[in-house]
Amino acid sequence: MTTTEPASSQADNSDDRSRIRYAPVNGIDVAYETFGDPTRPAILLVMGLGTQMIAWPDDMCALLADAGHHVIRFDNRDVGLSTHFDVPAPSLRDMLLRRDPPYTVHDMAHDALGLLDHLEVRNAHVVGASMGGFISQTLALAQPERILSLSLVMTSTGSRRVGQASPKVLHRMATRTPAPTREAAAEESVQTYRLIGSPAHLDEDLVRDLAGRAYDRAYDPAGTQRQLAAILAQPNRTRDLRRIAVPTLVVHGLDDPLVAPTGGLAIAKAIPGATFIGHSGMGHDLPRTLWRTLAADILSLVDRVDLGTPGPHA
Repeated sequence: MTTTEPASSQADNSDDRSRIRYAPVNGIDVAYETFGDPTRPAILLVMGLGTQMIAWPDDMCALLADAGHHVIRFDNRDVGLSTHFDVPAPSLRDMLLRRDPPYTVHDMAHDALGLLDHLEVRNAHVVGASMGGFISQTLALAQPERILSLSLVMTSTGSRRVGQASPKVLHRMATRTPAPTREAAAEESVQTYRLIGSPAHLDEDLVRDLAGRAYDRAYDPAGTQRQLAAILAQPNRTRDLRRIAVPTLVVHGLDDPLVAPTGGLAIAKAIPGATFIGHSGMGHDLPRTLWRTLAADILSLVDRVDLGTPGPHA
């Protein structure tokens, strides 16, 4: 399969490139950056569909690092500064029929494992948001000995019976077209997050800023479509999730119209001892007003595991 360098739309001034490193993994290059002391327990942050690592807020990464952890965030394949694939995006029909995606969620999970290997991280606390939650579950099933804890945010099991988007959101996601300019891409993102974001917390200026910076780094709608094909082809993990024995936290917005809360509830029900936290007024995003709350939720689990404090899995 042919791969290409990241598809940058224009000169990039959106982030500090001096912090970016590249890991040769599975025949591609994965862009990543780290926060905090590399000798401390690692927290791997895995982002969602078409979303770059900068969507993990710097302030939130700093909170996790300042609490005594080595925080790692990265661009999944086909997004941001990681390798983009030079193959046509599947048609919507092929995606719905699960026909031959260019790659799978399992492949993306092994990218993350390869990054840990590159960094010589034996095991890590894994935090996955949306598609990143699918990847994180797959990681835990493939190599459970590498996972210290799981924090799964606004995600689901892979079952088509739970976590389904509302019809209005499905129509929006299916009819989006590539934006011709940076400004158009930022406005399109605002329109999308008015529909899927946290109704009680939406910060449109923040959404525009993040969308603009992501456009500057690498704007590639076809890459997002290839990731979507992987999502739609993923298996239903519900039965397998019962094998996960690591401490698990499931966080979900109770007003999420893209991945309905039934998805998070199904994960919490399937994984023995998992804790579910639902946030009223939270949609399918990481609003600024909930960064500290989410970081505290994650750290509560991570610190309990690092300190060896008995919990639900003891």
